[in-house]
Amino acid sequence: MAADKSSPVEKSWTIFKEYHIDEDVGFALPLPLEELPHPYDAWISIARNLPELINNNQLRVEVEKLATLSIDGLRGHKAQRLAHLVLGYITMAYVWGRGDGDIRKVLPSNIAVPYCQLSEKLGLPPILLYADCVLANWKKKDPNGNMDILFSFPGGDCGKGFFLVSLLVEIAAASAIKVIPNIFDAVQREDTDTLQKALLDISSSLHKAREAFSQIHGKCFWLSRCNPLLSEGLLYEGVWDTPKKFAGGSAAQSSIFQCFDVLLGIQHTVGGVPSDFAAEFLQEMRTYMPPAHQSFLLSLKAKPSVREFVLSKGNATLQKIYNECLEAMVSLRNYHLQIVAKYIMIPASRQSKVERSSEEASESESKGTGGTNIMDFLKTVRVKTVNCLLKED
Repeated sequence: MAADKSSPVEKSWTIFKEYHIDEDVGFALPLPLEELPHPYDAWISIARNLPELINNNQLRVEVEKLATLSIDGLRGHKAQRLAHLVLGYITMAYVWGRGDGDIRKVLPSNIAVPYCQLSEKLGLPPILLYADCVLANWKKKDPNGNMDILFSFPGGDCGKGFFLVSLLVEIAAASAIKVIPNIFDAVQREDTDTLQKALLDISSSLHKAREAFSQIHGKCFWLSRCNPLLSEGLLYEGVWDTPKKFAGGSAAQSSIFQCFDVLLGIQHTVGGVPSDFAAEFLQEMRTYMPPAHQSFLLSLKAKPSVREFVLSKGNATLQKIYNECLEAMVSLRNYHLQIVAKYIMIPASRQSKVERSSEEASESESKGTGGTNIMDFLKTVRVKTVNCLLKED
């Protein structure tokens, strides 16, 4: 058999296509569809008019009028991802309504049945995910490359900014993903010069992601599963006999952080077993990622250890550049902590607690959209990242 003489770069995008990773937008869905054919356009119509329908108190009425549709007519991955996004928006809007405490604990079968069938087909949970509202919820607004989101909740620029900035972080990190094949190729050939260049590219991309992150402002409460008003979960009528609890969309469901954790050897497990609650949460969040992205993370885990190679060489310059990648991850996690404190913790502590017990209020304040104690989680993963920094001799 003839040897494969193609370069790592030439081979990389063949490999990445298998994992649904795009050269320009990384883990984001490239150029998502904006429309669905009849009869699914009825879903699109409701999702596109969510703010008005919610504010006019008509959303639930319109949802309950919808026919139960078969998912057989949803052909192709992009159409299925758009439908999952739309049904996720409709579900969250139906459950939370105007955000005034008047919630619904049962999702009608005309939405629940196709939503759960489609979720099973895509290998995703039936809830509005980061993979939906960030990775598949965008379009090009003009020829200059400006972007907009496809669907939004009431609140205008708040939710829009939350989703768009998260997308910009994903795109900024895409150039770092590009060089991953070069890294493993360099490790295999013990080529420290190529490895140093690739790690510098990763460090630069992660700093750009941090710059993009700095544009974020606001939080979208429709993503949360942790409101005490829905503590038992949501009943999907016609699918399950008991309520189900799923995590709302959160940055922990982004493959970026976990991708570079694995690549750089930032350990959250001991012998493959989660070492603490933060590691357990990260492991759970993988199940909220598209299956192809989960497979990519597993493929990285099976590759040679970049960290062990760097340590084995005893090369001060290589170790310094490797540390710069870790420091970029620390910077991202530091900023994430600041954002959570500013837009989740502080506003939550100021909310009126008249209609909630102090215990409920305390629990709600400490939770992120993904459902964990967010500050403890973020501090734990930051400490683990800091602890991975190589010490100077």
